[in-house]
Amino acid sequence: MFEVLATDGEARRGRLTTRHGVVETPVFMPCGTYGTVKGMTPRALRESGTTIVLGNTFHLMLRPGDPIIRDLGGLHAFMHWHGPILTDSGGYQVFSLGQERDGKSKSPRVKVVEAGATFRSPINGDLVELTPERSIEVQHNLGADIVMSFDECTEYPATEAAAAASMRLSMRWARRGWERHMTLREGDTHPERDTHREGNPHPHPRRHTHTRRHPH
Repeated sequence: MFEVLATDGEARRGRLTTRHGVVETPVFMPCGTYGTVKGMTPRALRESGTTIVLGNTFHLMLRPGDPIIRDLGGLHAFMHWHGPILTDSGGYQVFSLGQERDGKSKSPRVKVVEAGATFRSPINGDLVELTPERSIEVQHNLGADIVMSFDECTEYPATEAAAAASMRLSMRWARRGWERHMTLREGDTHPERDTHREGNPHPHPRRHTHTRRHPH
């Protein structure tokens, strides 16, 4: 549950209550890509005042695998962190695999279609399919407090038409992910779900995404 505590123009301070604790926003969220924040123990994180960390769906799905983490008690037990965890969707990592070292050229290693994305694992070369439904399933297996909707990470720069088309694809994926999320949630212990603001730098698709995410 999120509540707004104070506003000042466009600035906002809030409080997010999760299954594993309370997060006051705005907040700095360290990245625990592989289930650990580099150079810091869980105790050091707590002593630094950290209230939430980020886990990486893409990398944890590939290694050690989300079923293994689930069977070990979830990501909280796996990394010995008992505060809130947000997991990303894997969308950015799929995008990054499609970039060559020059950062510009598209690579045939990644294919994005309506169903989702297919790519070669950077670990062993296996063909992997990541769909909106699979992304949500992985995040539920990890036991995250906040799960993110799988989205297409738009190239930059992108024309407004390309950004709008990508936004529409991501919104369709968000609907599919939401439906899977609703079938997996368990009573009052289900994680919160959020979506990304789409549209690249273009205001029209960004406003459309905001309206669809927050219809009221």
